[in-house]
Order: sequence, then C-alpha cells, then structure tokens
Amino acid sequence: MTIRIDRRSFMVTGSIGLGAFAIPGFAQTANVTDARGFTHSVASGEPMADSVLLWTRFVPISGDSARLTAELSETADFSRVIAGGAQITGGWRDFTSKITVGGLKPGKRYYFRFVAPDGSFSPVGRTKTLPVGLAPSFRAAIFSCSNLPFGYFNAYAHAALRDDIDLAIHLGDYLYEYQTGDYPALKDAMAGRQPLPATEIIQLADYRLRYASYRSDPDLQKLHSLVPMIVQWDDHEITNDSWEGGAQNHQKNEGEWHARRAAAMQAYREWMPISDEPWKAYEIGTLATLFRTETRVLGRTKPAELAPFLFKPDPAKALAEFRDGSWQDAAATMMGSQQEDWLAHAMRASVKGGTKWQVVGFGTIMGNTETPLSAASWVSPDADPRAKAYLAAGMMATKAGLPFNFDSWGGYPAARARFLKSAQGLGANLIVISGDSHNAWAYDLGQNGKPAGVEFAGQGVTSPGFESAIKIDPKTVAKALVEANPELKWCDTSRRGYMAMTITPSRVTNDWIFVDTIKAKSTAASVGHSATVMRGRNVMG
Repeated sequence: MTIRIDRRSFMVTGSIGLGAFAIPGFAQTANVTDARGFTHSVASGEPMADSVLLWTRFVPISGDSARLTAELSETADFSRVIAGGAQITGGWRDFTSKITVGGLKPGKRYYFRFVAPDGSFSPVGRTKTLPVGLAPSFRAAIFSCSNLPFGYFNAYAHAALRDDIDLAIHLGDYLYEYQTGDYPALKDAMAGRQPLPATEIIQLADYRLRYASYRSDPDLQKLHSLVPMIVQWDDHEITNDSWEGGAQNHQKNEGEWHARRAAAMQAYREWMPISDEPWKAYEIGTLATLFRTETRVLGRTKPAELAPFLFKPDPAKALAEFRDGSWQDAAATMMGSQQEDWLAHAMRASVKGGTKWQVVGFGTIMGNTETPLSAASWVSPDADPRAKAYLAAGMMATKAGLPFNFDSWGGYPAARARFLKSAQGLGANLIVISGDSHNAWAYDLGQNGKPAGVEFAGQGVTSPGFESAIKIDPKTVAKALVEANPELKWCDTSRRGYMAMTITPSRVTNDWIFVDTIKAKSTAASVGHSATVMRGRNVMG
C-alpha cells in the first residue's frame, strides 16, 4: 500500500539519507559524523548452510541511487574474493542494501564488505553459515528490550567480545517508539542517548530516523559486524501493545492504523538484516531447528485488559465470568491459523527428520505467571500509585485464577494449549525462548499435567524490570514468584543483560548473563544463573 508521509515528518526528517544527519545535535546523539558514504557499518543475518544475507547503508554524494557490490572472502585481507553480489539502492529504500550471497560452505566463518561506485569500501564484517549434520555444539546469544535512553548497550558490547558465539538472536523491542521524556522520563534518561526524532514515531520517515539513531550505537554496530543476527519484531518496533487491528499506543489522531503498521514494517525490513518472510525455519544441521515467529501484528487477536474489570460493580464476579468465558475463546490467537499450521508442520518435519531439538522464538512469555498474594507488601505507602494499582490488579486476577499479563501468552490460553499439545503429540524436544518482560525467567512448560518443554525468557538489554517500581530485596520478589507459580523454576527481576544458549546433541544449557551496570560504559558481566534440559525430558534439571 502507499505510505503517507505528512509535511511535518518530511520537514523534520527529510528523506533520512539527505537531511537527517544535518540536524543540530544529531551527530552527538547518534554518533554520526558524515551524512554520506557508508553511514551505519555492516550487518549480516538469515544464515543458512550455504548462504547469508549481508546488509549496509550507503548514501552517495549525489543523493541519488547507487550500485553497491558485496564481496565475501575466507580471509580478512580479501586476497581472494570467493562470492558476492550487487544491488542498486536509493531513497526508495532509505539507501539500505540487502544482498543474499549463496554458494557458501556450511559451518564456516567468512569476512565481507561492500564496495561503492566510487571504489570506497565499507567496514569489514564477519559472518558465519549454519552447520550441516550433527554438530557437536552451537551457541547463540539472545537479546530483547533495548531502550537507548535507559542506558548503555553493555550487553551487546560484552557479547561482541566473545569468540564463542555462532549466532545472535533478537526477540524484539529492538527499539522503542516513544517521544523524548515519555519512557524513560527525562530524569531517568542517560545524557546524550536520546534518539531522534524527539516526537513519537508514527510516519515512515519517523521510523527510519529512529532506526538511524539506534543503529548508530557503536556497541550495537560492533555486534552486528561480528556475528549474523536472526531478528523478529515485538510491539515497540511498531508501538506498545500492538495487535492485528490496533495498539494501546495508537490513537485516532495519529492516523490510520494500517498505514502506521505498514510504515513500521517497511522501515524494519529496510534497516534490519532480515528477509521478507513473516516467519521462517533455520536448520542448524540435525542439531536443532530454530523457528522465527510473528506473534504481534499479523494474526494476533486484541488482548483483554485487566484494568476495566477493577471498575465493575463486582470486580471478582466479572473476573470469574471472564475466566470461564471469553478468556478461553479458541478464536483468540497469537499467531493466526495460517502460522499455527505452518509451525505445526515445520516442527513435525524437524522431529521426523531426526533433528535433536526444536527451538521456537516468541516475542512474549509463554510460562504461566500469576502475581503472588504477598505482593501487597512489596510497595511502601508512598510508592508510585501506578505501581500499587498494577500489583493490586494482579492480585485480584490471581484470586480469580488468572495471570497478571494478558498481553503475553497468558491472555491466549487456548492458543497456548494448541501449541503445547502439538509439541507433545510430535514428541518434540521443545525449547521456547522469549523476551518482552525485561526480566529473566526459567519455566518448565506443561500441558494436561505432562511436560511439554522448557522456556528460557531473557532480561532486557537496558529496559528496566520490577526493580524500577518495587524497592525491596529482589530475592524476596523472586522467591514469592517462584512459590506462587508451579511452572516457574527461577527468576531475576532486577538485572539487565542477555542469554547465552548452548545446544549439544544431548542437552541444552542456558546462561543468564548480567552486566554490572548500564549507567556507564562497561563490559563487566557475569553468569547469574544457568539451567539445563536433557534431551527426552522436557523439564530442567
């Protein structure tokens, strides 16, 4: 469809490649010093056993189109170029370039670069293809929820220093859509890390400029340049609590929803090293199949909201009626029937083909999570009223036998049951990886009283967790959460970082790596918890 760019957005952001970097303060905020040439380093993604997608952005001096050539080599000096490709880019795609190069060897590291029409070279990147056969091990670094103004991307920096990462995975909320001072508030924002534009992003030019700001972060650039990344969006790449027909953070005066959604999706596909398929399977030899899913804007039913129940004449009765009625509606879906069918068939093929593990990436948490009734003691009388109201609503939901978050899989119990029953019926060795919550969790997923798989849910890169609203010992919070939720085996609600998951034929181990700080640049980090699942068990331990 046609994307409308209103006069305000055009005047503020220009066409990105031509005018954005001339805006006063942008060079300081986004670490960009030159509006021309290769503006945002390089990245790679969509690795297969014999191909990989290469990404860069190049703005020619003329501001017109440019023909770029990609080169791959087995050595950093490019003494022998073994593969490549070419593409013409221009303002219609915000001067980004994505070239898929085939004919590669499996499980092999390559160096790559782009060549501009004037003979200039991009920075050199490094990438790696997926293995074939039964690889002895494979390690992925897993990220989510990276809000630029909240702090430094030290999780990216730490992962970039490692030489044992085969793949990076980003499960969503790669950036945030809010205006300056909204989330975070100005008092909580890091100086010099406010992205552009300062307004909430709504139009195509807005989304493009926000990506330009985020992708200028040196630690994010470094990680992208060293390992291939498989990415999927959650809600903030579009706007908060998105679903098929709208979003919590989309108002009537912000234009037509589907135009905004299309603009967000277009900018995402321009700026991220991803193919255009909405969902996809990646074969890590016969060791594992990784499934990239879409659970946010293409098939998701509008989620229920907890707050309205609190204003009913009898909130407890209203919640009970909801629990026994529309909450269990089989028509409420996260993925839509087409993707559900695709995933079931793809997982069946993986299991039938003898692949050891089935790893499914979701944007939001699947594990059942209720608010402990002891949460009333977590906040002081003078605490933020919003925090107190959030906990009060959660405890009321718990009394009704409901989860506290309907925006996650907790709001779609029938869809969750279909997925887990399918995995059980297939005999899958299921690993679910997820993000969104900003906190770290480890769940044993069950269905009908039987194990169905495990879930490793990751903490945010910078986005704050429970610690931002609850000022008590995080160990007290974690203990209460685990005791109140049978599927939950461990959690941490106070620290930022990323996960590192190691897959072998007999076991999968996940490390939750916590950085020491996000308030200063640092690569200090440590493993805060590890969990292991043995093949054939579908429970941790």
